[in-house]
This record gives sequence, C-alpha cells and structure tokens, in this order.
Amino acid sequence: MKRYAYIFAALMLSLSAHGQQSLPFQGGEYLSYNLYYNWQFVWLKAGTASMSTVETKYKGQTAYRASLITRGNSKADDVFVMRDTLISYVSADLFPLYYRKGAREGKRYYVDEVWYSYPDSKQCRVRQHQLTSKGKHENREQMLDHRVYDMLGMFMRARSFDPSKWQKGHTIDFDMVDGHKVESVQLKYLGKSTVKADDGKKYRCLQLSYIENEEGKKKEIVRFYVTDDLNHIPIRLDMFLRFGSAKAFLSAMRGNRNAVEAQLN
Repeated sequence: MKRYAYIFAALMLSLSAHGQQSLPFQGGEYLSYNLYYNWQFVWLKAGTASMSTVETKYKGQTAYRASLITRGNSKADDVFVMRDTLISYVSADLFPLYYRKGAREGKRYYVDEVWYSYPDSKQCRVRQHQLTSKGKHENREQMLDHRVYDMLGMFMRARSFDPSKWQKGHTIDFDMVDGHKVESVQLKYLGKSTVKADDGKKYRCLQLSYIENEEGKKKEIVRFYVTDDLNHIPIRLDMFLRFGSAKAFLSAMRGNRNAVEAQLN
C-alpha cells in the first residue's frame, strides 16, 4: 500500500519531457480522492487521499509547499493500516528544496527526509535521512551531476511541461530520491481515454503506466489517467499490489489555476 504515495509523483513525472508551459497550479489548489480495494473479488471503499498546494516561504525565499495525505478507513485497516503524510517544498522555479514523508504502513512506521542544495547550474547535492521502522537513524549525502526529485517535488515541476507531441509507446527514464536511495524508474505513454470520476463528471485523459525494476524485471506498478489540458490533474489511478489491486478516483477539485478544458460534461 505504500504505492498510494508513489502514484502521485509518478503521475507528474510522466509529463516532464517536452516544452514548458505556464505554471499549471497556484496556491490554494486542493484535490481529493476516494480509494478502493479489490478484496476477494469485491470492490470496497478503502479511504481517502488529498493534496493541497500553498504559496509560502522557505528559508526566506518564495516557495510552494505541497502536502499529500492518505488515510485508510476502518474496513481497510482490517487488511492493511495506512497513514501517510508527505510534504515537499519547491522554489518559485520549481526546484526541490525539502521533502518529508511520515508513514504508518501495516505495523511499520518510518520517516524519510531529503534536503537539497545546488552548488552550480548542473550539480545537485542531496542530504538524506531515514528513521527506520526499527527506530534507527540513517544518514547519507550524495553529490549528483544531474537533477533528482522526490515524489511531490516532481509532481509540482513536471505539471508545467507539454506532452502534446508524444506518440503512443513513448517512454521516459528518470531518477527518484527518498530518505535512503536514488531509484531509476520509467513511464510509458499508452494513449488517450475518457474517464468518469467520483465527482460524477467525465474527462478526456492521458493514460500512462509507471514501471519499476523488480528482481531484474520490469513490472507495472500503476496505470493512471491525467486531464488532457494545462492542469494535468490526476483523475483515476489503477494500482497493482502484491495482494490484489486498488483504485483511486478524483472526488473533488478546487482552486485550480486553469480552466478544466478536458471536462466533457
């Protein structure tokens, strides 16, 4: 169930390949979702997720803060307890500054943190910290010759790019950082489709697949759908878990910067 947190970042990473558009969000944007599990061939309401964005300051500079919260309900707790809270700060030009994830997943509780600094226009220094589920503090620092992003930092940055020239089958490789590693993952564009959300509306969407390497093999982790407009708002997410499958559907949005031109009714 930790994939619930990853899906939003993966979703926005998918949009990070071509020409930049105007900023696709603003302070005050709020998105909410209903989560569902497939348990013994029955779809059950499993909980909720929400993401909010505010304009703020970070160490004196203008920044945006994104917060992602996922909460399972009492029925879901009987299968798997999930309480995740993620926070990410990015600069006005959408480079990550700080990231934190606090997660209770099953019987485990852990915290990931990442601090970023930029010695020059190409290099990126990341300082990583993890409080493990066993209560141990682990720290490391890396100097990289390319930009890396945490889940929410990339969520915010990649929404400003234009995927309109993609062809079906187009793939993107990228690196994602958390409290203890930098991981290579992949996105694959699958074309367009129409999706009905839990707000009762239908949307024209881009369909993408998030793929990880597991034991030397590529495995699809999430298939998701984002609005085919300037907002790139996640509408539906299909998650393929070790013990079954799950889905998330948009239930409400407010404070979006651009008109939702992908809405069909």
